[in-house]
Amino acid sequence: MIYGIFRYYMFDRRSFYNKDDLISSGYGRLFGSDGPSLPIGKMLMVDRIIKINNNGGCYKKGYVEAELDIFSNLWFFNYHFVNDPVMPGCLGLDAMWQLVGFYLGWLGYKGKGRALGVGEVKFTGQILPNTKKVTYCVHFRRIINRRLVLGIANGKVIVDDRVIYMASDLKVGLFKDILFF
Repeated sequence: MIYGIFRYYMFDRRSFYNKDDLISSGYGRLFGSDGPSLPIGKMLMVDRIIKINNNGGCYKKGYVEAELDIFSNLWFFNYHFVNDPVMPGCLGLDAMWQLVGFYLGWLGYKGKGRALGVGEVKFTGQILPNTKKVTYCVHFRRIINRRLVLGIANGKVIVDDRVIYMASDLKVGLFKDILFF
């Protein structure tokens, strides 16, 4: 029972997911064709979800922890910036939005996910080619299930045991019909 509503899961609801699972989500094979999906290819900013639950996190309303392995030959280092490679901060922010949408699908909600905003973002560090691993931590504050499903969370990006981004009020909505977005 989640938020007073019984949900029936047509997928293997686990506490972790590997890269193949995440790619399956992108093709609609994890949460179904009417569920939220992750991006595929270079826009998938997560290699694995190492922890996901519906009663953890700072607010006890859900938590997702995921990782991205960093290699010096990743596509964005060639473009951002020439002779000064750094992962664009917006990609780390997008990774957290991706995880909010994934969590909504994991809870059993349906619809196409769209990032709807963020309250505040702070960058206090950077992701460079010599970085080995990025960890994303997303703490859910609220799930609203009305005309659309809306997930609201706070998140942080960690590199080498140091928080380098913080975001509050990450919002992702699920839409039954994206024409009404």
